[in-house]
Amino acid sequence: MTADTDTRVSSWRLLLGNPVTVVSGAILIVIAVVALTADWIAPFGVNDVNVPDALQGPSGAHWFGTDELGRDMFSRVLVATQASLRVAVISVAFAVVVGVTIGVVSGYRGGWLDTIFMRVVDVMFAFPVLLLALAVVAILGPGMTTTILAIGIVYTPIFARVSRASTLSVRVEPYVSVSRSIGTGHLYILGRHIVPNIAGPLVVQTSLSLAFAILSEAALSFLGLGIQPPQPSLGRMIFDSQGFVTMAWWMAVFPGAAIFVTVLAFNLMGDGLRDVLDPKQRTMIEARRQQ
Repeated sequence: MTADTDTRVSSWRLLLGNPVTVVSGAILIVIAVVALTADWIAPFGVNDVNVPDALQGPSGAHWFGTDELGRDMFSRVLVATQASLRVAVISVAFAVVVGVTIGVVSGYRGGWLDTIFMRVVDVMFAFPVLLLALAVVAILGPGMTTTILAIGIVYTPIFARVSRASTLSVRVEPYVSVSRSIGTGHLYILGRHIVPNIAGPLVVQTSLSLAFAILSEAALSFLGLGIQPPQPSLGRMIFDSQGFVTMAWWMAVFPGAAIFVTVLAFNLMGDGLRDVLDPKQRTMIEARRQQ
């Protein structure tokens, strides 16, 4: 068994040895399955209006109750969760691709290119995340596409910073210097030596960013600048429930619970991945278990 295989097996043991991480992973798998199959497993149409059944509480017919128009809340929460995950995954994927490219090139090349890139990143960091997202959506107009773009833009600097910091430490390693000395191309060095060795922090940051992206989408939709009706959105559903909190608590509780559970699962998974992929955390955990 090679050293790489031993490391992989040890990593899986650490990950699976943490019950919180296992539970959060199982929850994320369930959420992913629900998101992929929401259109088929939803018992009612998300926009099927049935006024006589309006504001009915949770029951066998409507598990999460109905809203002010008699629409089934369970169906709407399923489809809204699907939309939130789609926005989060695509926007974070955009941020990863753009941010990592900027960060790796900046950290590897250094000089004036690094200065320019990092000053632009610093300017973007000067704005609160939600405020910058609001500005982008206000300029481009509300909708799913602009929501994805806005969230992707505001999270790009985070990945640029993380990847640059990791690249600065990896580029001075002996194997990178040897590759340069024998005339290896820069693209090969980046793809073979730099990117694989900075993947750990990026995986952790991706998990955490997915959680915050879901919160950002819900906030934008709550303000009316995210996903637009008639497509259901968790944030918009909470906004619509404001006038019915005292008489129909389920209209706010179930969409809010969907956001809470999803965000918590991503955060806990990020903590578990950090324990495995961060050498310092990993050494501490292994030493604690050996005592």
